[in-house]
Amino acid sequence: MRLEVAPNLSRTPPTVNPLTQSLSRFDEGMASLALALMVLLPLVELALRPMMGRGIENAPVLVQHLGLLLAMFGAIAAERHGHLSTLGSSLAQRGGERQQRWVQAFAKGGSALLCGMLSWASWRFVASEIETAHPLAYGLPVWWVQACMPLGFAWLGVKLGMRCATSPLPQIACGLLLTLGGCLLAAVVDGQGGRLWPPLALLLLALVAGAPVFAVLGGLALALFWSDGLPLASIALSHYQITVNPSLPALPLFTLAGLVMARTGAAQRLGALFVALFGGGARGTVLAAAVLCSAFTAFTGGSGVTILALGGLLLPLLRNAGYPEQRGIGLVTSASALGVLLAPSVPLIMYAVIARVPIMDMFLAGLLPALVMVVCLLLFGGFLRGNARADPVLSSRPNARQALAAAWTAKWELLAPVVAIGSLAGGLATPTESAALTAAYALLTQAVAHRELSWRLLGRCLSECAQLIGGVMLILGMALALTNFLVDAGIPDLAVEWVQGAIPNKYLFLLALCAFLFVAAALMEIFAAIAVLVPLLLPLAQSYGIDPVHFGIIFLAAMEVGFLCPPAGMNIYFAAAMFGKSIRYVGRAVLPAMLAIFVGTLLIALLPALSTGLAALMARAPAV
Repeated sequence: MRLEVAPNLSRTPPTVNPLTQSLSRFDEGMASLALALMVLLPLVELALRPMMGRGIENAPVLVQHLGLLLAMFGAIAAERHGHLSTLGSSLAQRGGERQQRWVQAFAKGGSALLCGMLSWASWRFVASEIETAHPLAYGLPVWWVQACMPLGFAWLGVKLGMRCATSPLPQIACGLLLTLGGCLLAAVVDGQGGRLWPPLALLLLALVAGAPVFAVLGGLALALFWSDGLPLASIALSHYQITVNPSLPALPLFTLAGLVMARTGAAQRLGALFVALFGGGARGTVLAAAVLCSAFTAFTGGSGVTILALGGLLLPLLRNAGYPEQRGIGLVTSASALGVLLAPSVPLIMYAVIARVPIMDMFLAGLLPALVMVVCLLLFGGFLRGNARADPVLSSRPNARQALAAAWTAKWELLAPVVAIGSLAGGLATPTESAALTAAYALLTQAVAHRELSWRLLGRCLSECAQLIGGVMLILGMALALTNFLVDAGIPDLAVEWVQGAIPNKYLFLLALCAFLFVAAALMEIFAAIAVLVPLLLPLAQSYGIDPVHFGIIFLAAMEVGFLCPPAGMNIYFAAAMFGKSIRYVGRAVLPAMLAIFVGTLLIALLPALSTGLAALMARAPAV
């Protein structure tokens, strides 16, 4: 599946071995508990600071390390539910059933072996931390939390290895032997060095066989570090550093807020409001669908979640307004990809973390470009084209009275962005505290004001968020290790020197950059692309005088097409499952949108004021 932050609901979860039933919920419970504490601790800290002058000891670092627990246990839960991201298995779809089983066994078994190696690398990292014994808070050593890395990778390896067999005893044997074999292999080759091409060939085969993307990236990092004789513990260090980054807890917290709204009636209330604002005819419904899908994706953290939450609501509205079904599916599928540029989207925050730019600057920078992308989608994608079959009875004009009534009904949902961005922009909270406030606001409003959030549904939202973030964090950790190796090898400097010699003109570079990112988006999921490509391309862009914030918006705008482009276009698979259509049918429906996104990316690239103007204007505004 595509590595946006949404589980692949179109795929049937793997069956759980009866012998592991007793532990089947432990990973979800631990991840959900960590996520709940990540919401609670910043709120307690916010309350204690003004009253007592100090809060919880080392609270920000505690929250960051809860993120490490969330990442590891969430990834294990994601594996159990079949939600670890892959690029699909072209090999497993060929041949007979027996051949397909062998291909799957190769992918899962290879991944288990790599997890064993990562477990060994993580243990070497933790062992070095035990010697220094740094305290976390209240006398708790940091390595107690860090120990979840070797344990988590080993557990994940056992579970992946068990997929290689069908009966209980062979499953257990495969899981244990493959994981232990990976540990022993890492212990033998650590720091030795050797030829690079054999492991690269095996990793490529594993990727096309359907191995999880994190395992392939981690395997590539292991191969590169091993080939140069570098310690494998450096990979675990990179995973640890990105997972406990001070800004990273905002990711699961904003995602939780969005999932809570997606799983309750917020989508219906917002849908009614936007239809009343834009009118009930074909054109008005198209405008409402485009704006609503974009805004909803920004909050839910995944465009696939938006399709699932809004698709069943918007497609009947479009169809009843006389809009062709295929174009309606294309609109909902493609518009759901555009929320990447709107705060508080996860990729927007992730870019700010990787590029080390202020999160608030990225929030402001994405507003106008997001509007440009929606306009380009509607105009260049042809979704505003007139339709003679529209029913005049349903073609109602915007109704102020209905809009006001709908706005009052959806008042709690409309205030959520104010809580998220206002607390951050006003200096009342850090990014993590702002995200915790937003998550708590979503929980309280849906549970108390609307009475739609039961304890069971809350547990489901916590579990889904943990699986989503766990899978993403594994990819980010492995991708960062790979990127660190490339940076240390001087690849960005070589790229700057070569590209400046080949493309002396800034505008030609921007055109080439957009074309390259367009292709990269089709081949890489967005989080892996951010972690791998941004550290390599950002110095190159800066050498042409391009602002890091402007580059980030160009990068994220181009990445939006990746949600729609096979083989990794996640939105296509979500839409096919949601609307009961073939992937080919949905693929044809989104083709015009891909052109529109490319045009919008070019406009954003050539007009830097769209990205930097609003932040510059606010910076010049006098303080109140």
